[in-house]
Amino acid sequence: MRAFFSLISVRTLAALFFTGAALYLATLVPTLEIAWVMVVLMLTIFLFAFEVVGVDVAAVTVMLLLGLTSLVAPAMGLDAGLVPLESLFDGFASNAVISIIAVMIIGAGLDRTGIMSQVAAFIMRVGGKTEARIIPLISGTVAVISSFMQNVGAAALFLPVVSRISVRTGLAMSRLLMPMGFCAILGGTMTLVGSSPLILLNDLILTTNEILAPEQRMETFSLFSVTPVGIALVVTGILYFVIAGPLVLPTRGSEHLESHDPMGYFAETYGFSDFLVYEAVVRDSSPLVGVSVDELEQRWRVRVIAIDKGDGVRLGSDGVDRTLGVQAGSTLGLIAPAEMLADFVAASGVEVKPDLERFADALSGGKAGIGELVIPPGSGLLGKTARDVWMRKIYGLSLLAIRRGDDTLTFRTGGVRNMAFKPGDTLVVHTTWADLHRLESDRDFVVVTTEYPHEELRPHKVPVALLFFVITLGLVLFTDLRLSVALLTGAVGMVLSGVLSIEEAYEAVSWKTVFLLASLIPLGMAVETSGTATWIADETLRVLGDLPIWGIQAAVAVLATFFTLVMSNVGATVLLVPLAVNIALGAGANPAVFALTVAIATSNSFLIPTHQVNALIMGPGGYRVPDYLRAGGIMTVLFLVVSLTVLNLLY
Repeated sequence: MRAFFSLISVRTLAALFFTGAALYLATLVPTLEIAWVMVVLMLTIFLFAFEVVGVDVAAVTVMLLLGLTSLVAPAMGLDAGLVPLESLFDGFASNAVISIIAVMIIGAGLDRTGIMSQVAAFIMRVGGKTEARIIPLISGTVAVISSFMQNVGAAALFLPVVSRISVRTGLAMSRLLMPMGFCAILGGTMTLVGSSPLILLNDLILTTNEILAPEQRMETFSLFSVTPVGIALVVTGILYFVIAGPLVLPTRGSEHLESHDPMGYFAETYGFSDFLVYEAVVRDSSPLVGVSVDELEQRWRVRVIAIDKGDGVRLGSDGVDRTLGVQAGSTLGLIAPAEMLADFVAASGVEVKPDLERFADALSGGKAGIGELVIPPGSGLLGKTARDVWMRKIYGLSLLAIRRGDDTLTFRTGGVRNMAFKPGDTLVVHTTWADLHRLESDRDFVVVTTEYPHEELRPHKVPVALLFFVITLGLVLFTDLRLSVALLTGAVGMVLSGVLSIEEAYEAVSWKTVFLLASLIPLGMAVETSGTATWIADETLRVLGDLPIWGIQAAVAVLATFFTLVMSNVGATVLLVPLAVNIALGAGANPAVFALTVAIATSNSFLIPTHQVNALIMGPGGYRVPDYLRAGGIMTVLFLVVSLTVLNLLY
């Protein structure tokens, strides 16, 4: 109760402060329209910073208030509303929002074919299971991809990868998504096609040159002119999260990660806490070479649940056959008690890996685990044993234990596969979720385990999914099509080709992200069309006084950073580049460098989830606005320091 009143008092004080700030600013502005826009801006910042309601609800509320100003404009002293009613919902049809919807669908399509799962498995093989290694791999990869395509597209495509890695490593999504998202934004500064402001830069320079004297005209930038700045920013971002991540990243959204642990339920329910999953490699000199799986299991009391003989992972039905011979170099997936594994290793000379590598994907909690099935009275398996029916080969079930009444027989004591089934027997098995799902319609079993991922992968759709992804990427990089049209081509292709059903496509879209971004676009429109943006820029630049050139450049970068938080980065770039060029000419500085400073600084958007990438990862990561303020505040300062330093050193 005390905490509740404390929260109320903090919000009340904050509301009073923002109200006072809005009233004070209203006395400084040149027009009443700008004054009202400043009031709405203060309200938006307050709602976001103190989470009075959800950020998407706050954004919709602000959009609605902007629309209602058309109704009460005379009472506000205005001739018309702050945003024309016919333009109020333009955000829902904007290039940015349609692009985000399309790229979410494309990412879901690639994930459904298993491609993203393979990418996750590769990253885990290289990076292991520690944040310090996985964060640089994920973030660095996304940054490179983001340098050649829109950063929100790169981030959306890697959302399924991060989700897979989170499940398999037990690391919370919130520990991985923010570094990935921030580095996607930073990666957009590595080339001149990596972000919308940099794409616009040369056009703005050419337009500005038309009104400049011949000796003042600027040279345009090449594709990789900004690469040194981008690399420095990406490296800074990665190092920041590796070093400071434990302090600034929240641990949230991890409650579901281990719900399908391969042995957790078995250990908790049946008390066999020492049964673990291992991965072992058979050496050339091992006595296991030429031995059958059946002989191996009976002799050492271990259970082989997966095997890779160099021709791919064998798992599930038609995967591991007890007559299968073990070859040199084979990799075995084993379940065994610790002491029996020790005996097995001593006798066989296999190399046990500290973590799952080859089977990290196949035996992950999202694809396989422990299940329970009951033998019903009418089952065709009554009186038969697991060996009689070739249970692992035919049904994909590796039998671990049978529970009959109060008695439990496990493969640890032997004989479990030779025990004839009776009505009511509970079978404890290791299985793939695909096989378990298939057995739900088999009348010989009653599947007890229901809380498991019912994911239907479509690996046969990999070629067509990759085809549409490549087509989309080609349209983005090599044509002048709007980004939304190019991305929708890939999204619609995924649906038409059967990679996704239309229902799955709808489910893939984070509608919270869509409403957040679409509802904020009218606010940016009001800031621009009312003259608020121009007034803020002019007032800021007026107070710079006689600062040195680097100080003026820093002020321009800070101004661009502020503008990109409250309006689109494209709008901020279009507004500020001409102003920055004029300031540079007046101060005797290089106008092209000042223009580049603006185009780079408008990517410095980490404080609040108004950037498309930050909005995209907010829901899946379970982030709140204070998380962005904490982690993004430091990143914002680092961005300014590093970018300005490199710009002054190299340009």
